[in-house]
Amino acid sequence: MSSEATGVLTALGSFSTCEISDALIKLGAPHGGHIPDIHLLSPADSTTRLCGPAYTVQMVLGSDTSAPKLSAHFVDTAPEGSVVVINAPHRAKNAVWGGLMTAGAQSRGALGVIISGRCRDLAEHRAASFPVFARGHSTLGQSPFTRPSAVNVPLTISSPDVSEEDFPAVQVSPGDWMVADEDGVVCVPIELAKEVIALATKGREVDERCMQDIKAGNGVQETFKKHRGK
Repeated sequence: MSSEATGVLTALGSFSTCEISDALIKLGAPHGGHIPDIHLLSPADSTTRLCGPAYTVQMVLGSDTSAPKLSAHFVDTAPEGSVVVINAPHRAKNAVWGGLMTAGAQSRGALGVIISGRCRDLAEHRAASFPVFARGHSTLGQSPFTRPSAVNVPLTISSPDVSEEDFPAVQVSPGDWMVADEDGVVCVPIELAKEVIALATKGREVDERCMQDIKAGNGVQETFKKHRGK
């Protein structure tokens, strides 16, 4: 990783996902980079934070014979320092990540996994203190329900229970910055990272002034108008 990328990683990692989403909204992202309904499942420590470049994995249904097949297991090709981002079909009820994959990812230096889908073997992930963010969990493994079809490809991650009009899908490209904490998961497009850092820095300063005034007894509406201009 270049010194510039390391600087971006350090800076983004210092902000909460809420601060980053606020910055992305100001930059015109209609979803604020937020991938809804993906939660921290491992480790049990709620202070866990994850920040790194995306290594993307597209899953398909096991019945899909037309989609490409991988020549190597996707965990074996995960780059050191990456965040594995998996997009599974919404209707799949099985897990696409388990304890053996966490062991493999850790041995290759991956930082954690974000799953638009389910995982299993929660105790193993937690025992390894490996960050796992997912929509849910399952007792079922991948086969015969799903299979990986492509890695390092752009992902379109939509919400299973809302329309595109109500909440647009989030595009995750390889190398985009993924940030996750107890509040949720956000994707920062690599080309917007520096602008996000600048806006998040300013937003934090404004919120700190708001907090001081509100704790001093000033009204929320008055404080927002004073510091936020609304």
